Amino acid sequence: MPASILEEVGHLLGAVSTRRTSTRLSCPSCGSAHVAQVLGDNGISYVCTACGHSWS
Repeated sequence: MPASILEEVGHLLGAVSTRRTSTRLSCPSCGSAHVAQVLGDNGISYVCTACGHSWS
């Protein structure tokens, strides 16, 4: 258990920062990080807004 509320907040912020960097997607075609998540008939797909490449 953390000794203070500030220690707990620091721990939570570290977890959020790690999660954000580990879930970033990049386009397998051009390498751009400009990727949109799209919900379609077959589930979730991804579209690169830089080059238009799509994948699931």
